[in-house]
Amino acid sequence: MRARLMSLPRYDECRDRRDGNHHPRGSCGVTPHVVVVGAGAAGFMAAIAAREAGARVTVLESTADGGRKILISGGGRCNVLPAAAAPERFVSDSPRTLVRALLGGWPLREQTRFFAHEAGVPLALEAESGKLFPASNRAKDVRDGLAAVAAARGVVFHFRSPVSAIRPADGSWLLDTPGGPVTADRVVLATGGLSVPATGSDGAGLGFARVLGHVVHPTYAALTPLRAVPAVHVGLAGVSLDVAIEAVSTRERATAHGGFLFTHRGYSGPSVLDVSHVAVRSQWAGAAPASVRVAWTDLDRAAWTRHVSGARGLVVTAVAAYVPQRLAEALVHAAQIPPSRTCAQIRREERERLLGCLTSFPLPWTGDEGYRTAEVTGGGVALDEVHRTTLESKRAPGLHLCGELLDAFGPIGGHNFNWAWSTGWMAGLGAARI
Repeated sequence: MRARLMSLPRYDECRDRRDGNHHPRGSCGVTPHVVVVGAGAAGFMAAIAAREAGARVTVLESTADGGRKILISGGGRCNVLPAAAAPERFVSDSPRTLVRALLGGWPLREQTRFFAHEAGVPLALEAESGKLFPASNRAKDVRDGLAAVAAARGVVFHFRSPVSAIRPADGSWLLDTPGGPVTADRVVLATGGLSVPATGSDGAGLGFARVLGHVVHPTYAALTPLRAVPAVHVGLAGVSLDVAIEAVSTRERATAHGGFLFTHRGYSGPSVLDVSHVAVRSQWAGAAPASVRVAWTDLDRAAWTRHVSGARGLVVTAVAAYVPQRLAEALVHAAQIPPSRTCAQIRREERERLLGCLTSFPLPWTGDEGYRTAEVTGGGVALDEVHRTTLESKRAPGLHLCGELLDAFGPIGGHNFNWAWSTGWMAGLGAARI
């Protein structure tokens, strides 16, 4: 991939192609120069959209190849999209109507069609999870497909070109790079947030937005594993199962169903990640720590009562009929029931404690794994700081913002790529239409 991208034509090598029939000029008869800062999911899509709308497009990327979060997402498979959009599950301190508008700016069905017919990456539904993966199950095909579309349309990439400053200058923009200043008619900021810094996310775009006067809601690690110090459940490391989980703080509540994983440091899995923001934000606000409770199965108290009352043999054996053995032993211990206790011998108070542990177990957590492993960054530029159809800044005309920079994130399952593709597409089209 590196050789392929690094061999893309430079501006002077493809100048003659830019004004051909395949690349019409902008809506006012002028061919604007759009500079996209960042070659991640939103940046790739913004560049493709801006070029499609007739702009001359340059992408400035700090890493050697771009798209690194795409490559590591979904365990190397890349969960490109969800089967169905879910704007109601997004988290934002901005107006809910804006989340819905930006997520729907490029409909899901059109995104799916783009990957299959434009990028050459047909998607396949994983029915049990409702996720769309590339049919090849290779994240690299997604990144390479986007790069190929951009290259075919004449987008110019400059890798290892971090931007250190962005400033307006006489109706245009100047961007400082190691190779010297770059001039642009329009700029699309697609630099991402702070999550997984090893992929190149350093928060630079958030800094640029602040300098230019934007309201930036406090940022925090979102969709991140939780930690427990001391690691009281280290003996359960590696145990996984599907659960129902709820996190409640003084200001918000979140619930999730899905995979749960005990780790050596705490807890992970999609269900934990989907509610982790409530825990993280409770600490960030200096409030009482959020309560995180887990129902280990889909059995309610009444169903568990019937099961334990009707079972023969040890209590732990009855519990292990529905949860992994090691977890069953830990739950019986947490309920202060002797391991030798049989179901026929269980006392009323023991049964009540056991039912609580099975259906509403208080998960002892003390912190989170932070940006190092967080799927996304919570917070960011307030959505009412940009125009809802073009994502152009209301404070800095000619600057468009998209992707993880903006104050919204969705649950695990392709929803954050859905957001990146949609906002990137809208920002790119908006920037091209001078």
